[in-house]
Amino acid sequence: MRRPTVAVVGYPNVGKSTLVNRLSGTREAVVHAQPGVTRDRKEVEADWNGVGFTLVDTGGVDLADDSELSEAVRRQARAAIAEADLALLVVDARAGLRPGDAELAAELRGGSVPAIVAANKVDDARQAALATEFYGLGLGDPVAVSATQGLGTGDLLDLIVERLPAAVAAADDATRLALIGRPNVGKSSLLNRLLGEERVIVTPTAGTTRDAIDTRVEFDGRPVVLVDTAGLRRRTKVVGTVDYYAQLRSERAAERAAVAIVVCDALDGVTSEDLRIAEMAMQAKCATGIALNKWDVTRTDLEDAKARVRQKLRQRPQVMAVSALTGRGLKRLVAEALSLADRSAGWIQTAELNRFLGELQSAREPPAVRGKRLRMYYMTQFDTSPPRFAVQVNDRSRVTRDYAYFLENRLRERWRLHGVPLVIDFKTSRGRS
Repeated sequence: MRRPTVAVVGYPNVGKSTLVNRLSGTREAVVHAQPGVTRDRKEVEADWNGVGFTLVDTGGVDLADDSELSEAVRRQARAAIAEADLALLVVDARAGLRPGDAELAAELRGGSVPAIVAANKVDDARQAALATEFYGLGLGDPVAVSATQGLGTGDLLDLIVERLPAAVAAADDATRLALIGRPNVGKSSLLNRLLGEERVIVTPTAGTTRDAIDTRVEFDGRPVVLVDTAGLRRRTKVVGTVDYYAQLRSERAAERAAVAIVVCDALDGVTSEDLRIAEMAMQAKCATGIALNKWDVTRTDLEDAKARVRQKLRQRPQVMAVSALTGRGLKRLVAEALSLADRSAGWIQTAELNRFLGELQSAREPPAVRGKRLRMYYMTQFDTSPPRFAVQVNDRSRVTRDYAYFLENRLRERWRLHGVPLVIDFKTSRGRS
């Protein structure tokens, strides 16, 4: 059975994301003094007294704001409520009851999802009476809480668990695929196209996505978590802004994923910044593929892009042309990403590796260093995701960088490990020289 879900909704800047972080004991949701930081639905796992559930953080809902972005945020919040088992309406106790709170409460009262009111920003027990004003919302007894201080959050969690349906969380065997890349290259559009719905907000403005957004789907019966992320910039350009925290979550999303799909704008080709982002994923030990998006509106030389990637990236990820607008290449992109995850998690038999090692030394004699020639005796794999190999040699100081790269590249070619990070440890064998 799936975990029950709680949609956390409310007016802008009432402290929803701070409360989500407090209730989950994490820092998953982006928090900043600037209002309107959260825009998409952000799922965060939580647990209270052995009961697991999912908190769905949403953007601030202002029914009086008729801008395109505000309307998109409202659609996301309503979708979260429609899919939830419980709604948590967060209000600002210090600001008092506002028209926006009443309008949201009216929507919840007319719906089929039960709701709880959390009167936030009650930072002192002596201010608890501030919550009484929200009885007028008609959603039962409001709970006075402080997301920053933790006051009342235990009582709120008790009430949430009491109101949720019982469920048993199944083992999570889903493959995580993260869409990463520069701002405005089409990551969110790709995700929405893959899902066939507006799961994340898309606007022409760069930097619309600020959280790493997880969406669970199935491809050919296989469970997959697609992760949309905020656009990655150099850290020095975003220090001190809300985008800095979004950046950290994007980097963490790549570290947690089985495969990172680096989305590039085909109009620009594969830029040096795209290569830097792919390198970041490789350093996080994440298998990597490159998607040239917007292929429907460009004539970029695909072979030139592939050659540039082969020359610049040691991991040699595959480059695929796709279009979020038309859907071109997306099925192949997902199939290749899942295949990458499988190859990264796969084992190669020791006997096969040792035959490979013998053929390698026959094809190109190992180097001699200071008159002593390198000899490689034995090779085995001892870990996966990423694959890790140990090679016994007569003296590891005789392993040159060129020959190590030669071995690594041949290993990739033999077992289709392009885009998969490899760790190869050379170990001196005792008693041999």
